[in-house]
Amino acid sequence: MASTVETIGYRDGAVVLIDQRKLPQEETYVHCRDHREVADAIRDMVVRGAPAIGVTAAFGMALAARETGLIDAGPWIDHLESAAKELGETRPTAVNLFWAIGRCLDHARNRLSEGRSSGEVSESLLTLAHEMHAEDVAMCRRIGDNGAELIPLDAHVLTHCNAGALATAGYGTAAGVIRSAHAQSKIAGVWVDETRPFLQGARLTAWELHRDDIPVTLISDNMAGYCMRTGRVDCVVVGSDRIARNGDVANKIGTYTVAVLARENGVPFYVAAPTSTIDFSLASGDDIPIEERKPEEVTHIGGLRVAPEGIDVFNPAFDVTPAKFVDAIITEKGVVQPSQGETPEIWMSEG
Repeated sequence: MASTVETIGYRDGAVVLIDQRKLPQEETYVHCRDHREVADAIRDMVVRGAPAIGVTAAFGMALAARETGLIDAGPWIDHLESAAKELGETRPTAVNLFWAIGRCLDHARNRLSEGRSSGEVSESLLTLAHEMHAEDVAMCRRIGDNGAELIPLDAHVLTHCNAGALATAGYGTAAGVIRSAHAQSKIAGVWVDETRPFLQGARLTAWELHRDDIPVTLISDNMAGYCMRTGRVDCVVVGSDRIARNGDVANKIGTYTVAVLARENGVPFYVAAPTSTIDFSLASGDDIPIEERKPEEVTHIGGLRVAPEGIDVFNPAFDVTPAKFVDAIITEKGVVQPSQGETPEIWMSEG
């Protein structure tokens, strides 16, 4: 089954993004007409989720290529590299961002070396961004189908954060597994962690799955262990923002806690992500940079202060789950089992 959510579009010279900050109360869209507006949208969480950030950045690069009247190849590529730097400084943890920007820069340099004009390369960059959008949807469908094979009949699945259509170009990674399993009549229900402090589970995952008629029950983050201990969870499926080559997984803060609880209670813990999320340059999760975000995300909920004025706040946006807790990493190319000693390095030569 396909998602009914359109996360990223390109219309009339603008990148069109559903504003995820305002869901579920408002379904509104932000129109970005240059790469700086795209960078702002990524930084400010208008769009979030590693694959979605990557595809959005690709469209941002296409806008950058068109927003200058420069014709000479030297100044034109200088501008594109400057735009790439701005886009790359928005979110440090999700490797898909840098993968997409690098792919666009390589494409531009290669085309210029072939003697193409800057105008021709600008057009081809927009085509490339559209291709990357379509590739992401297709990859998510393959991830979903591969992962559905691991889901038992009449399953109650727990997921943390949002790794659905809103976090990708469409369909989703973790939610893609849930969608594919639901299409096979395997899903009895989905437990959705609220995912403090930004509430991606409560605001986004619950919204999109409910919208697509997939049975959802929302819980607060500190209820996950109880649900596992009392036999209410058959497996956990989450997404990822970066995976080291040994199988360590960076995902939304709280994922490590869920993984430890799953191991303690004998619940399989699965990670669903495209191979573009695997950073083969990093030996382990210790090398993954962890973004820290503004304290207001913790001290306020919906604009209302819930903590004392002047209190210190620590707000890491991600944590790292060691490979030993990961029963399977599900990708478009297949499945590996890090807890059994298998690692994503089997795809290294293809990466």
